[in-house]
Amino acid sequence: MKSYDKLVRDNIPDMIKKSGKQCDIDIIKDDRILEYLYVKLHEEIFELVDNENLDEIADVLEVVFSIGKKYGFTEDEMLIKRNEKRSQSGGFENHILLKNVY
Repeated sequence: MKSYDKLVRDNIPDMIKKSGKQCDIDIIKDDRILEYLYVKLHEEIFELVDNENLDEIADVLEVVFSIGKKYGFTEDEMLIKRNEKRSQSGGFENHILLKNVY
């Protein structure tokens, strides 16, 4: 038996069962979900750094969208805000490292 205490995607328990294994789950209460989402975000960011692939980017985005939803924002609102900020301040394509401001 392998033990976990981590947030997983909604279909993971069914996928485990379909593979012939059993699993125990709990449902996280709303007052603690952000704690688990932030832990999951850290996990997914480290996986992205290690694996550098589109699947890991999608996992990071899924967690970010879930966090935003808990703060009351839709995915569309988050993407609109991203585009507004990008239009106003730019993105990160030019790799600018700010060193000092005088």
